[in-house]
Amino acid sequence: MTGGSRVVVIDNGGGLLKAGFGGDKDPIAVVPNCIAKSPGSNANSKKWLAADQLQAQDVDVTGMTLRRPIDRGYLINTEVQREVWERVLRSLLQVDPTNSSLLLVEPQFNPPGLQHATDELVFEEFGFNSLCVADAPSLVRLYEASRQPSLFHTQCSLVVDCGFSFTHASPVLQNFTLNYAVRRMDLGGKALTNYLKELVSYRSLNVMDETLLIDDAKEKLCFVSLDVPRDLRLARLQFIIQGQPI
Repeated sequence: MTGGSRVVVIDNGGGLLKAGFGGDKDPIAVVPNCIAKSPGSNANSKKWLAADQLQAQDVDVTGMTLRRPIDRGYLINTEVQREVWERVLRSLLQVDPTNSSLLLVEPQFNPPGLQHATDELVFEEFGFNSLCVADAPSLVRLYEASRQPSLFHTQCSLVVDCGFSFTHASPVLQNFTLNYAVRRMDLGGKALTNYLKELVSYRSLNVMDETLLIDDAKEKLCFVSLDVPRDLRLARLQFIIQGQPI
């Protein structure tokens, strides 16, 4: 374990969990926020794999059963979340929570009951010294302003947060999110993963149960187009060169 008091930062996403230490440029861990086990095994026959264990080269993730702690951006299963955090904190960050503080990134409008469950997880299960809960838009605006000092003179910014199963459009005024003006849509990266599974299953192999594989392919190959007509033309040209039907 590392010595001294440190600030642990966790962006607790529905698809991926990002974790590191305050002051670091990049997260130490970017792992699936879920647990999973191989098909055909009962609850006691095989251990559930968590976080980075699902990214190991010798692990076959095909057909795995998944359990996620987050739905629509909100914590619904504290037991699963505890297992993921245990793996991340003890094995990846190698930190003692009792000697650390936690900065936790959560979506807006978290119901009080779910926030209470999070507090119990943080203080009773792991024993963190203190907890600061922040929303992503205000942190994004502050981070960008630190990279581009001219933004400090900008009174208001619009931050669009596209998550795993929701999207928030949030106006941020001087690093404070205006909650009354936030607009939410229950649509995110999970919908794209499901759509990709349907496309691949229709054209070639049945991958409807291969969420982890399609998620990995999506993260590695997909991107946000800044010129949609141009990129569509390039895609069609690539299909023609490869001799495949469009």
